[in-house]
Amino acid sequence: MFKFFHNSNSSSSSSVQNSTAGGGGDSNNSNMGSLRQLEQALLQKDNEIKKRDSRIAILEQELKKKDETIRNLNRELDKYRSVLNPGQKDGAVAASKTRQRMQGISAEPQSLSKTQALAAAPLKRHSKSSKAKEVIRAAIKDNDFLKNLESQQVSELVEVMYQKEFKKGEYIIREGEPGSHLYVIEDGQCEVTKDGKQLGTMGAKKAFGELAILYNCTRTATVRATSTGKLWSIDRQNFQTIMMNTGIKRQQEHMDFLLSVPVLKDIPEDSLSKIADVLEETFYEEGEYIIRQGARGDTFFILKKGTVDVTQRASVHSDPQFVRSLGKGAYFGEKALLGEDLRTANVIAGKGGCTCLVVDREGFSMFIESDIKKDDDKYSDQPKKLSTGPKSPTAIAKEADEFADVKLTDLNVIATLGVGGFGRVELVQFSKDNKRTFALKQLKKKHIVETRQQDHIMSEKKIMYESHCQFIVRLYKTFKDRKYLYMLLEVCLGGELWTILRDRGSFDDNTTRFNVACVIEAFSYLHSKGIVYRDLKPENLLLDEKGYCKLVDFGFAKKIGFGRKTWTFCGTPEYVAPEIILNKGHDFAADYWSLGILMYELLTGSPPFSGSDPMKTYNIILKGIDMIEFPRKITRNAHNLIKKLCKDNPSERLGYQKNGLKDIQKHKWFDGFNWDGLRNRKLQPPIIPKIKSNTDASNFDDYPKDDEIPPDDHTGWDKDF
Repeated sequence: MFKFFHNSNSSSSSSVQNSTAGGGGDSNNSNMGSLRQLEQALLQKDNEIKKRDSRIAILEQELKKKDETIRNLNRELDKYRSVLNPGQKDGAVAASKTRQRMQGISAEPQSLSKTQALAAAPLKRHSKSSKAKEVIRAAIKDNDFLKNLESQQVSELVEVMYQKEFKKGEYIIREGEPGSHLYVIEDGQCEVTKDGKQLGTMGAKKAFGELAILYNCTRTATVRATSTGKLWSIDRQNFQTIMMNTGIKRQQEHMDFLLSVPVLKDIPEDSLSKIADVLEETFYEEGEYIIRQGARGDTFFILKKGTVDVTQRASVHSDPQFVRSLGKGAYFGEKALLGEDLRTANVIAGKGGCTCLVVDREGFSMFIESDIKKDDDKYSDQPKKLSTGPKSPTAIAKEADEFADVKLTDLNVIATLGVGGFGRVELVQFSKDNKRTFALKQLKKKHIVETRQQDHIMSEKKIMYESHCQFIVRLYKTFKDRKYLYMLLEVCLGGELWTILRDRGSFDDNTTRFNVACVIEAFSYLHSKGIVYRDLKPENLLLDEKGYCKLVDFGFAKKIGFGRKTWTFCGTPEYVAPEIILNKGHDFAADYWSLGILMYELLTGSPPFSGSDPMKTYNIILKGIDMIEFPRKITRNAHNLIKKLCKDNPSERLGYQKNGLKDIQKHKWFDGFNWDGLRNRKLQPPIIPKIKSNTDASNFDDYPKDDEIPPDDHTGWDKDF
């Protein structure tokens, strides 16, 4: 049979013809029978495949229904988890990838004067052998977090660490206890346990406890010595002083250099400070040409260390003649910043080489207008004709008068809108006017004092009182008693964006774009007043009755002014920018980073950086956004914008350059977006909440009553609240 169909030689063909002509009918009948059998077998197989496909289709439908049931059950489970255990994170929840509220974290806030005092204070150094220094350096290099420190910071860290001996059986840190020290083992062995289970062992050249040097927190595991040994240690205050010291000294040194250059004298301080951030230190070997006469260049140099020799040719064919030597503080190539880039002399590194601070025309022009004058509209939140801007002084005064006589006893609690570690947010109604409802935020004074957040609370009150923007929740009045502080706020009955995201799973481009645009308008207003927000996340975004998004919870907001940085570690682990983690000092650029994280979370349902504990989350963040695999559902333009917002270097983030937030608004992802319609509240929101009345709290989760009665606080820190 096989040969009949596949053998094409002439003898076979002849044989077949003879067979057919000469009475080979039996063979032919046999062949035809085999064909019919084959056709029947194929038909039977085809029917079996069709039945199997039909069965698979039925099973797929059943699977889809079960998946939908599981999603619905998970949503309900999330609701109960968020209500019964707000902020709690455990392994089971992390493993099941269910959504939980992200908890904000903050170190003790520090004023600028305290920051400068700490930076100026001499640190106590402890002598140690070269072997001990090498052990500490090796441990730092091997640690996922510490390896990101600068060489100068590592050197300081090595010098300041002090030695401690431990005995077999001694507990170095205990799970659940507060911690403030980083440790490096020089000799000996330790075991690590969590919840009574051994996780592993540690020996020499191992660093641990690094989370405690970022902010006050409880230990997540126990470390117990299994032999005698020695370790080196540093506490949080000394560590942060080293970090601040390095940043402040470098910034001031760079600013001093820039201020000495005449062509830069008219640049506003806030713009100049951004240029100081992008200056790069470059070392040139002895005899190396830094600038070559006749070449075109776009780079400006300031000599930080060493000397350079300047030579010049009188004509093309003549030899270069020595002109002069330049030392520390000298600058050259400044004309390249203005476009006059034909070099008129040679500049050559002197004896022993030299170090220069370098910036190119592109880096310079990112922050400076071509005429080297500040753009007065740089931080403007919108054109004056639009309605987003501040209310008139008359309107503000009238609003203040309206609430001047309101007392705490005039408010009746209707329902609970939210709970947290500090207290609760209640929906309240005026007893004398039931047509008006508000949100009353009550904060436990004891908790505020215990976590040393007094300055943050006072800052929150001041900033919210002074903020008059339709994309920011209004604060009308404050109250206090012996146990609580109270804030009477504008109520947004559309609910938290977090709740809607949890129930839907993720948002499409249109929904995400609208809500991100609302945040941009809020940031534009805040940044124009020198305020950095620092706690962006879906939990802090509320929808009003029309579906417009408003920023709430200003506990981490701070007025830093322009051209200034702040060093307090605060934010939500999944949202904090790299410069906050590394204690480099941060400003408005930290808000642009969080805007990119918010975009990603709204589009996918979860933030891009997330670990089983805060330290693992921080280490993932430090690896950068390029290490994150974006799902296909994120469009190319959205992908591009997120990447530009989440640049590791703050000065490179979109929104931080001379055009400010306008650069974000002009990005392709926002093409066709009606910004004027948004500001004038004429744009149709993608999510319109269902609200039956001014006492309808159905868009919020249900919360149990808080039976805990906090003790009185008599410290008097809140006298100005």
